Amino acid sequence: MSDLSNKKRKRDGEKNPSSKKKVAIDAPASTATVSSVLRPKYCPPVVVNTPGMEMPSDLVFNSYLPKNASSKSKKTADKRLLLHSTSHRSLDYTAREEEEARDSKPLLNHFIGIYDPKTGKMEVVEAKKMVVRGTVRSKQVPTSTSQQQEKKTMLDQRTDLGQTFGTKKAKKAIQDKVLNAITPQRKTADGRPVQLDDASKATLSSIGAVTSTMASREELQAVIDEAKPVPKANLDADEIYDVYRPEELIGADILNLVPIREWQEKAKHGESIQFRSRYVVSRVQAIASNESAEMRLRVLRYLSIVLLFYLYSKPGRQRGTRQVPPRDKLRELLAPAPEAVIENIRRKFSDAGQLRKFHIDLLIAHCCALACIVDNFEVDTQALRDDLRIDQRMMNQYFHEIGARVKPVKDKAEDRILHVAKLALPLDFPKQRQIRARR
Repeated sequence: MSDLSNKKRKRDGEKNPSSKKKVAIDAPASTATVSSVLRPKYCPPVVVNTPGMEMPSDLVFNSYLPKNASSKSKKTADKRLLLHSTSHRSLDYTAREEEEARDSKPLLNHFIGIYDPKTGKMEVVEAKKMVVRGTVRSKQVPTSTSQQQEKKTMLDQRTDLGQTFGTKKAKKAIQDKVLNAITPQRKTADGRPVQLDDASKATLSSIGAVTSTMASREELQAVIDEAKPVPKANLDADEIYDVYRPEELIGADILNLVPIREWQEKAKHGESIQFRSRYVVSRVQAIASNESAEMRLRVLRYLSIVLLFYLYSKPGRQRGTRQVPPRDKLRELLAPAPEAVIENIRRKFSDAGQLRKFHIDLLIAHCCALACIVDNFEVDTQALRDDLRIDQRMMNQYFHEIGARVKPVKDKAEDRILHVAKLALPLDFPKQRQIRARR
């Protein structure tokens, strides 16, 4: 009874201890013998690595060798191999061999062993170690067979830099340039030009319709000359005195109202004629005493009123402008000129009591044309330049605007250089400035 109580009772579900006897099984040999080392001739096995991604198991790869792969002097295992797969719906997979860094030790050779458990022998095959990477198909750059098209031009590189680091204004300019760019006409494989589609034909047709109505260089020059602040010249004139006629420059009615009797009487009696203008004083005595020069005297008298109108104006508040005196004050300053003549000058050479740059240029250009009529189309510009208070370069430019040529002439009597403006046919006007296109 005591012997039975000393024995421990087994728990429910406890198994019997395993037997320590070894069971004989069909196990392979503990050692393997390398039967052969194979170097594949055409398709070597590949050991691939997929860093940072998971590659589907159902991909189908196409193998590619370099162009000189047909050479028998080089073994297939030593040639560069490339694997490419497009079987995925949105990714392209490319497997390449790892490149050796310059001046580094050569990479290790990789082998794959095929073990036969029955015979205990193993065949070793040399393999290639490759890295597989995936690329989104929609973001791939299209390849071209031409090496010139594969490499970006300097203009393309500058455009990329502008789009990446440029300001908003620079990016807007690049975008406008791309939108308005005309692509070069491509050719087919046999060298024939590609036929234009309907959109291209419509674009070319609209361009032709617009350019057919564009103004020529002569028409543009005529528009520019029309807008210049200069007196209108008769370009169809056969004689020089018909280019600027006093009746057209001043007006026949205004010209008849210009008073000249006072100057004629003083010149007839030998009295001196005093005036504020050096140009007028140096010429009035000779012209007023000549009975056949009545038209020239009227022009000189009108020119003297225009000069006084300019000289009595004062610099305005804005730069480059001049302020005209009030009407009552102006009528007193320009007396004995008739009121109709004063109003004609005020309306022609000012606006709202102010002379702007346009009016000043128009007034000086009219003075140059009137001086050519007074001096029989050869004018010593010094006195007129002093009255208008401008330099010689500006004076020459104003005479050039009305078609005259200014040349320096040496005065031997007074030993000085005179600048003589001569108005002759054909007229010499400034040409339209041609702006050189930027590259």
